[in-house]
Amino acid sequence: MKDNDSATNIAPIALGGLALAALGVLVFSLTLPATVFALEGLDPYLIGVGRSALATVPAVIALAAVRARLPRRGQWPGLLIVAAGVIFGFPVLSTLALDHGSSSAHAAVIVGVLPAATAILAVLRGGERPSRMFWLAAATGAVLVTGFALIRGAGHLTGGDLLLFGSLLAAAAGYTEGGRLAREMPGWRVISWALILAAPVCVPVTLWLLATTDPQWTGRSAMGFGYVALLSAYLGFFAWYEGLARAGIARASQVQLAQPLLTIVWSGILLAELIDATTALAAVGVLVCVALAQRARVRNVPGPGGTPGNLAPYDTLPQDERESVTSS
Repeated sequence: MKDNDSATNIAPIALGGLALAALGVLVFSLTLPATVFALEGLDPYLIGVGRSALATVPAVIALAAVRARLPRRGQWPGLLIVAAGVIFGFPVLSTLALDHGSSSAHAAVIVGVLPAATAILAVLRGGERPSRMFWLAAATGAVLVTGFALIRGAGHLTGGDLLLFGSLLAAAAGYTEGGRLAREMPGWRVISWALILAAPVCVPVTLWLLATTDPQWTGRSAMGFGYVALLSAYLGFFAWYEGLARAGIARASQVQLAQPLLTIVWSGILLAELIDATTALAAVGVLVCVALAQRARVRNVPGPGGTPGNLAPYDTLPQDERESVTSS
């Protein structure tokens, strides 16, 4: 009876995790179009680094409001990986790719490889063991977007494509480590502490770039920068990391296969980018992969306390007990 009760409790947690992951994807789907807006008046390095510097402000306020204690010693290396991946790696490399001529829609399809990369790292780092069908769906999505890049590049990868592949690998590392840490503390604290960890670099570099790059703060550039700083770099991770922790890193990451299609829609609406048949077919193809991946079971290595690897005891504790764990 105890095992049945445990399974009953875990099912809603996993479903809620997928919903949270989907909310995070919705926020992230506007990142590339917003970055294009910001590039109309700002240096790409200022956007890539400065967005995290600005996001540090609400992070400090949020942690101070709950009087959060410092993470444990063993959690700092993971937070360093999060900072390297999603605070420096993805923002800077993806912004440079857009500045080098990649369209928002093109970049969206390339970054569609991200769920497959995250799933692989989840196996290596997160203790998850996806099924064969899961791998087939993820691999198919990866092949589709790689083929799309080769077609667009007349048989070879462009400089912008290489930057985009580098950005998605950085993001995959940050997502995997952040999802793992979100089993031990609330997801919003993971990104908050990572931002504070990166602040000694982000803040002075941002101030120097503001003084030397002659930024043009038009309405569109300010709106784009504000979005990537407050939503893409901070608030979106509240839902995303909690979703990864609850539903499992490998499974929840596949929700992001829908992100290319969403970004393409935003690119057409907000940037008036022409979406041709090749781009649309590639985006639809990866969207089909998410449905297949979601149907595939993910077997996990048992975690501490006998719970499945994608759910730590933290996820099934009452809120007051969660706080006692995360504040220790």
